[in-house]
Amino acid sequence: MVDINEIYSNPNNYVNRELSWIEFDYRVLGEARDKSIPLFERLKFLSITASNLDEFYMVRVASLKDMVHAKYTKPDIAGLKPGEQLEKISEKTHELVALQYSTFNRSLLPSLKQNGLHFILNHEDLSEEEGQFVDSYFERDVYPVLTPMAVDSSRPFPLIRNKSLNIAALLKKKSGEEELEFAMVQVPSVLPRMIKLPGKKGEGQKVILLEQIIERNIGSLFLNYHVVTASPFRVMRNADLTLDEEEAVDLLEEIQKQLKKRQWGEAIRLEVEEKIDKSLLKILKRELSISSSDIFLIGGPLDLTFLMKMYGLKGFDHLKAIPYIPQQVPEFMNEEDIFTNIRKGDILLHHPYESFDPVVDFVKTAAKDPEVLAIKQTLYRVSGNSPIIAALAEAADNRKQVSVLVELKARFDEENNINWAKMLEKAGCHVIYGLVGLKTHSKITLVVRREEDGIRRYVHLGTGNYNDSTAKLYTDFGLMTCNPQIGEDATAVFNMLSGYSEPLQWNKLVVAPIWLRARFLKMIRRETKNAKVGKSAHIIAKMNSLCDKDIIVALYEASCSGVKIQLIVRGVCSLKAGVPGLSENISVHSIIGNFLEHARIFYFENDGSTELYLGSADWMPRNLDKRVEIMFPVEDEDLKERICDVLKLQIEDNVKAHILLPDGTYEKPDRRGRIQRNSQEEFCEEAKLAVKDELKKLNPQANRVFIPTESHN
Repeated sequence: MVDINEIYSNPNNYVNRELSWIEFDYRVLGEARDKSIPLFERLKFLSITASNLDEFYMVRVASLKDMVHAKYTKPDIAGLKPGEQLEKISEKTHELVALQYSTFNRSLLPSLKQNGLHFILNHEDLSEEEGQFVDSYFERDVYPVLTPMAVDSSRPFPLIRNKSLNIAALLKKKSGEEELEFAMVQVPSVLPRMIKLPGKKGEGQKVILLEQIIERNIGSLFLNYHVVTASPFRVMRNADLTLDEEEAVDLLEEIQKQLKKRQWGEAIRLEVEEKIDKSLLKILKRELSISSSDIFLIGGPLDLTFLMKMYGLKGFDHLKAIPYIPQQVPEFMNEEDIFTNIRKGDILLHHPYESFDPVVDFVKTAAKDPEVLAIKQTLYRVSGNSPIIAALAEAADNRKQVSVLVELKARFDEENNINWAKMLEKAGCHVIYGLVGLKTHSKITLVVRREEDGIRRYVHLGTGNYNDSTAKLYTDFGLMTCNPQIGEDATAVFNMLSGYSEPLQWNKLVVAPIWLRARFLKMIRRETKNAKVGKSAHIIAKMNSLCDKDIIVALYEASCSGVKIQLIVRGVCSLKAGVPGLSENISVHSIIGNFLEHARIFYFENDGSTELYLGSADWMPRNLDKRVEIMFPVEDEDLKERICDVLKLQIEDNVKAHILLPDGTYEKPDRRGRIQRNSQEEFCEEAKLAVKDELKKLNPQANRVFIPTESHN
């Protein structure tokens, strides 16, 4: 007899988190390779794969290298030790990079040329006239900014900043000495990377990269030398912050100190041109103490993130998707104020299909309203010029109680958040800098208002950040409510964050790290129990990542008991789907489209008494155990139906969806004989229709058609 626990503990039944992430980047790369997508959109997707890979190395690979240095050998859920993971990652990422550049060189460059955009990869290919132009541009705009650095007995090898693009060179003295010397210059990030070249009308647009212009003129930086060889290179460093929060007297100061170190962490990846001189590469490898497996020989321009800038080139709109404008939220398309509208009933917001403006207006209105006594909000990532931050500062200026939790540990937004925190403090807000040992990732705003019948609490809860910029690009849900029980819970959340008063129980909200894991497991097991006794049992869950072993085991048990489980997981998925005797009742969809899928939705059939939740947490150990997260119920039947329709359409998507196969790879669904369903496009159309319908309701006269009476003479 097979021991079921042995099956669940078998590492072969799980996918390594890092290798699953690489599969995700392959899916994004698939969009760059899809010829049915507008050309400039494909450039954008290729750029995204490059920036994704940068972050993956700086954080995930860096963390594994730290484990190896610390001689940590505990295997992950897929049975791989840190060293083994690094070997597999290196192999897979080298393949991924080769495919990135094959896509760029063989598909995108020829297509750009056909459409009038000529990319000059090598300065040697410039015409005489173009050469004169770039030389004078170098002399006028570039040369004054450059700092050439030589290496000799008195000048050690320079510290090279994380992610900076540089040009290395070997020099020989003009006086005739044979010995070669190493020198380098950083490609300045303060200048545009892509330079347009002048051309004749009708010839299209020609562009060249800044490093090619510098390489062409590098001799003028070292006048007493011959440049034997020169080649661009780029270094990626360990950017994972190591904080001892228990020992840190001042968390803000400690993070500022660590941010400076981030630029000079251990070198973990080196990108060089594939035609680099071997002696030059040998010096870089030695000085940066980097292993051969972490060196990437690149067949094209280094750092493809510049393609996002290329996307912004004017004159190529016909090669881009028509930009979508977020629609008004029907419930707010009237003359009444935001609080009156929320009092009518819970309001669901679906971004970016619907505008993020009501969320900004919620805080702005509260800041000005004389009846509002207090505003409390958590901030994880905000935009560079955030109207929400400005409104909070104004509220404090208007003598309201303003409490803001600014999460200083939001990765790569630490510096931004430190600046916002200081500004809010100066404005008179009470600022909380997160909790020791935990990241506050929940998205909640509480407005306390004095009204005729007493104090009323208005709450906004979301699945995404309070960032008005990313709200145009990320798909998320928000709920606006003045439900007294949710208001009571919201107050408890902020009391927990600012003090130590955690309530003994919650009314409606489920909060991590104490309660959320147990609630998820309880609801999954309830479906399992229902299936075993013949009751209807069904789970649908949508999230960014799934890699928590306890949750996966519970899902495997549910599947083996006959529960139908449909998962929509954008990125990492450590669960194996469709494996006989383990997960044959589980399907996994991953949707990669114009918008980044970011919402978290959890549906449990519960034998006909459906429960539906939205939240800020993925099914990952960090979200369930090391972060303050909030899951909140949607109880209004109409709103529940709307969200169920969203889930249904995403599962039926056969244009942008990828299906997880039992071997851990993904494939596009077979569309033969089926109607094409692109969920993101359909949501755009639905949002437009909802606005039209609301306008008809608001102004029925506008819909009347007057037919003139015809004469019968």
